[in-house]
Amino acid sequence: MIYFNSDYLEGAHPSVMARLNETNMVQTVGYGEDEYCAAAREKIRAVCQAPEADVHFLVGGTQTNTTVIASILRPWQGVLSADSGHINCHEAGAIESTGHKVITLPAAEGKITAQQVQDYVEWHRNDESTEHIVQPGMVYISHPTEGGTLYSKAELTALYDTCRKYGLPLFIDGARLGYGVMADGSELTIPEIARLCDVFYIGGTKVGALFGEAVVIMNPALKKDFRFIMKQRGGRMAKGRLLGIQFDSLFTDDLYFKISRHADEMAYQIRDIFVSAGYPLLFDSPTNQQYPIMPDDELAELGKNFGYEYWERVDKTHSGVRFCASWATTQEHVDALRAAVQALRK
Repeated sequence: MIYFNSDYLEGAHPSVMARLNETNMVQTVGYGEDEYCAAAREKIRAVCQAPEADVHFLVGGTQTNTTVIASILRPWQGVLSADSGHINCHEAGAIESTGHKVITLPAAEGKITAQQVQDYVEWHRNDESTEHIVQPGMVYISHPTEGGTLYSKAELTALYDTCRKYGLPLFIDGARLGYGVMADGSELTIPEIARLCDVFYIGGTKVGALFGEAVVIMNPALKKDFRFIMKQRGGRMAKGRLLGIQFDSLFTDDLYFKISRHADEMAYQIRDIFVSAGYPLLFDSPTNQQYPIMPDDELAELGKNFGYEYWERVDKTHSGVRFCASWATTQEHVDALRAAVQALRK
């Protein structure tokens, strides 16, 4: 069985594993105050071209989203998100468990626009019942989105300008950030992303690490006391050096970018396999996630030897599914999928 369900099905990149093994018996202080975390922070600041940024390491995406959002919002506020956003669809009410509402906006290919944010805030401010309605206190987006699509530089700039106009911090979920910045046609680098938001995170779990996300706080007003809420939300790992070692490895010799590009290139082959066989796509994704639409009977046959993620019902006999490439996807995996898809079409 070859699995294309997601991009976190293997352990970690061999370079990360080797570094963890090499440092296994080294003694350090805890809770991310060790020399490995310090080195990783400096490398991330350098990559972001933001020496003033605060960098914190947490274990996973849901924990990161919950911790960041809870640190920003006041008790009566909620977070604006695409209706397809991860915090709305795939985190089991984690944000709501902190006492904050996810306020959804209809998404086009996973993205929301500056105009939508402005329209919602203006409606809220001018509604006669405004004090009875959860107040929007920040904006959350994913880059890449849950459909593998990307914000353009113009789209993100307009969104950030609108957020600043209304005093709404902009938070970017970068669980798959590497696969986005290395995608064909990507208009946004990590330094540009850092300049066009208040806080974002660089995903490790899905991009070569065993686990871990690096939160980068750009807005000085959001930096104070963040480690307190990390502790409160279970995010300050006693063996914090395990996170620092991994990110130090990922940001040595451009490893993060090299393995991200590899995944994208494998995904382009996967896309071409399905398109050349006549299957349409749910989304035009330039990243490591590809979404073919297939007849259910052919999906059942393909599923005997290949794992994929079910996405949505298209009609009575067709479904949209997701095939993910990752840093660990091999040419042999892709060639096997190609042969299987070609066999379906004979």
